[in-house]
Parts: sequence; C-alpha cells; structure tokens
Amino acid sequence: MKLDFAKQGGLIPAIIQDNVTNKVLMLGYMNEESLAKTEEIGKVTFFSRSKQRLWTKGEQSGNFLNVVSIKEDCDSDTLLIKVNPKGPVCHTGSDTCFDEVNGMEDLMFLKHLQDYIDKRYKEMPEGSYTTSLFKDGVNRMAQKVGEEAIETVIEATNGNNSRLIYEASDLIYHLIVLLTSKGLRIEDLAIDLKKRHKKTSNEYPHQV
Repeated sequence: MKLDFAKQGGLIPAIIQDNVTNKVLMLGYMNEESLAKTEEIGKVTFFSRSKQRLWTKGEQSGNFLNVVSIKEDCDSDTLLIKVNPKGPVCHTGSDTCFDEVNGMEDLMFLKHLQDYIDKRYKEMPEGSYTTSLFKDGVNRMAQKVGEEAIETVIEATNGNNSRLIYEASDLIYHLIVLLTSKGLRIEDLAIDLKKRHKKTSNEYPHQV
C-alpha cells in the first residue's frame, strides 16, 4: 500500500468494520507507525490524538480488535480494516461507537453456516456428522437432500409451521453440504436467482 499520510497532516482515518456482521464499529486515526504496529501484532493500533501516542484498542479493557484484512480506498488516504472484535468496542460499553447492536442479521447466518461447512470439508474432523456426509459421497448427500425435501413437503401439507421450519432447515443444511462437495456455495444460488429476477423484471416490469 502506498498511502498518502501527508494529505491530512500525517494521519489517515481508519474505518473499523466487523468481519462477520459487516457493521461499522468505529472510526480512528493512524499514522505510519501505528499502521506498521497494527500489521505487526495483528491488533488495531491507532494514533491517539488526545494522548499523542500509539494506542492499541483494548490495551486496558482487553477488548482488542483482531485484524482480518486491511484495504485502502481509491485515493489512498483512508483505510477499511475488517476485524473480529473481542468484546464491546465503545468505551461506553456499547457494541459500536454509534450505539448500535453488533449482531448478525438472520440471513447472514447462511453465509456463516456455509463458511463453517467449508471448514469442515477442508479439515474433515472425526466425529462430525458433516464429515460423515462428505465421506459417504455425493450419492448419499443427494439422497439426504431428497429425503429432507419430502419431509418438508409433508409438513407443508399436513403438519404445522414449526415442524415445517424444522424440516426446511434440515433441507437447507443438507443442500449446502451437497453444494460444497461440488465446489459450490449457497451464494451461487443467490447469484442465479438474482440474474433470473433481473431478467424477469426487465421483460415484465409491471408484473413483478
């Protein structure tokens, strides 16, 4: 990175974003030295304008911001740092410095589950049900998707909503496992549906 520290008197803003929830947690400032330390120790370190020194977030509270990635903006004068926060970020005790709850949106859990299943596929830990599905092969995984689809249909037609949700959740889980075994992700389905929706919207703009 070739950052322009001179533009703002030696400091550049650093936007801190949760790597999992995508919530913006806080804004701080860095100089070249604090950025170098951040990269060295893997914990976000700012230059404190009030203390006039380097300040590793969490050095007193233990609520560190563990770095996942660092990116510069198009003008090379702002940073976007994705982190895994350890505890609340704000000194007030709030999850963020904007007094927001830093929670994962429900739909985002599907991506988290996909990442988790990807990890299972790579590591194949013993004793894991997901591992056993991968080891049983694609035919067994496809069979499980079919079985769960049938159970979902049964609950939709003759059951109740709570059982429908339970069986449909099983269906989604086994479908993600099957997709993963084929080198695909749940996002690939979202991309395809998005394309279909865009095509339909353009062809039949008054019927969508």
